Formats: sequence, structure tokens, C-alpha cells
Amino acid sequence: MQTPVAVLNHYNLQPFNTFGIRAYARQIAFVSSVPELDYLRELGLYELEAPLVLGGGSNMLLMNDLDRLVIVNRLRGRTIVAEDSATITVRWAAGEVWHQVVMDSIAMSWGGIENLALIPGCIGAAPIQNIGAYGVELKDVFVQADAYDLRTGEIKTFSLTDCQFGYRESIFKQALKGKVLITSVTLRLSKPGFHQLKLGYGAIQETLENNGVIVSGQLPTINDVAKAVISIRQSKLPDPAVVGNAGSFFKNPEIPQSQFEALTHTYPTMPHYPAPHGLVKVPAGWLIEQAGMKGYRARSCGVHDKQALVLVNYGSATGAELIALAELVIDRVEAKFGIRLTPEVNWIS
Repeated sequence: MQTPVAVLNHYNLQPFNTFGIRAYARQIAFVSSVPELDYLRELGLYELEAPLVLGGGSNMLLMNDLDRLVIVNRLRGRTIVAEDSATITVRWAAGEVWHQVVMDSIAMSWGGIENLALIPGCIGAAPIQNIGAYGVELKDVFVQADAYDLRTGEIKTFSLTDCQFGYRESIFKQALKGKVLITSVTLRLSKPGFHQLKLGYGAIQETLENNGVIVSGQLPTINDVAKAVISIRQSKLPDPAVVGNAGSFFKNPEIPQSQFEALTHTYPTMPHYPAPHGLVKVPAGWLIEQAGMKGYRARSCGVHDKQALVLVNYGSATGAELIALAELVIDRVEAKFGIRLTPEVNWIS
């Protein structure tokens, strides 16, 4: 049975995107159940153009007003699916806030996602981006995602293989873009005694030492790691509630080994990490800083002065202004290094 849900017209999306862009949706609906999705489908609201689904409104840049339906995903809940002596499998509804999922898991002594603390957004967006940070990606703990087919109303299940995860990529960003709405995400996490901490990426080890965790001889806990990650992120990344931003704006490029070796003749201190298929991953933030763009400002937007990977809205920037800034950054980096950056943030029009 379909459940009625209010559909509001000409709705300001500024509070619903972390960039703080002022743009209007033709229609908006706040959905907290699958029957409400059915109701909207029966109204024919999915037929002309695929709706935009919003969770936390992060990792997106609104380019202009949207002449289509916007669905705000407010599905809530958590269910334990299975467990054994070493692991626990948990399903979360897609509207749950990601950082709260991380912190609640730590409170329950469930490990595996502590390195992903403080990533903005809801868990429903996590598979779309295959979110990752500090040596961990969602795919490392992912079991399945359930998604609502906007055309048929059928709930479909997508396994790890089905999702076709790549570096900040998935089938939900490609073949299924605009065709499904993720309703739940299931993860398999580790129990105490079986945690496999990843401390070798970024400044986690150094931060733990500064916090007296490793120096004192104690083994770090998943909570220690999460605190270290939170500390690092807060020291580098602006709070969207204070300065509009969508976190990391660009992907870290992966380049051929031969290109990397050629660049190290000129830039011997270039930081790098191994990547699949024999490629080398180079931090985009370092490239942007070396290109002289860190702290650059144009009108009401700019490149953050503490983390060059982040573009910010200082108050009244438009989507067009931020896109122009992004294109300038891309051009400057390419001119200096011969590497063309790719946006991680989704441009929405």
C-alpha cells in the first residue's frame, strides 16, 4: 500500500548541500519509507527525468536550479544480519549519517571503518563513491546494498562484485546513475580480538604517537585510530557549517610508473603511493599546492589555505564560479606536471 508523502514546490536547497549553494528544486519530497517511494512513483514523478537523491548533500556541487524532483533520503534503522566469533554483519538504512555509523560501531567494538571517521554524508552515498580515507575503502567491509528501482519499484540487491567498485567509482555512478535509490547498506565488521588496524597511511602513526598511545606501549584501539583520524581531518578540513565545501574536490590521480619516474627528476620529493595495475597514485593536494593554487581566492570562492584539495564557498559563490575555479586548478596543474585532475565531487544540473 502506497503511503502519501508531501511534495513541496520551488524549494531552496541551500540547507541541503554542504557547499551552501543557493539553488531551487522544482519539487522536493522527504522520504522515510519505501511505500512513500511507491507513492511518488504512482504519481508519475520519476517518469520525465530521474530525481536527484540527497542524503547529507555532501560530495556534490549544484550548478543551477533543478527542474526536477529532489528526494531527501530519511530512511532510518539498523539491523544485525549475522555474526560469528570474529565478525558481525550489520545492515543500515541509507539515510543514517555515516559518521554516526562509524562512532556507533566503535561504541559496539565493531572494527573496520574507524579510518573513515568524519567523512560527511549518509551511508546510502557510501557505495556510490566507494568512499575511502587513510588506506581504507568501503569495499573492504562491504557485503551488499539494496536499491529501489525507480522505474519498476522493485528492490534489488547488489553484491560486492555487482557494484563494480573502483577508485571513487561504482555502478551507481555509471550504468545505474539516476535509475535506482539505495535503501540500505550491509557491512561486515570485525569483533574485538580480530581488528586489523591500518596505521600506515597519512599521519595516523604520528598522531597516535603524539597522543601518547604508541609511545606508552599501549596497542592502539579502533577508538584511538578514529580519534587520530578525526584530529587530522579537523586540522586540515574546514567545517561545512562554517565554510561551505564538499571535502576533497579532486581525485588523487593515478599515473604510469614511467611518467612518475620522469617527474621525479624534477620533483624528487613528490609524495606517492602504489596503485593497482602498476600505476602510481600522487596526492592531488600536493600537486595543487605546488602549482601555486593553495589559498587562491576568486570572488566568493577559493582553494582552502590548509588543504589545497578542498574548494570552498566563502558565502555567496555560485555553482558556475566554483566550476570556473575548478577548471583553473585543473589547467594550472596540467600545465606544470602534465597531469589532468579529475573531480571527485559530482556536478549536478
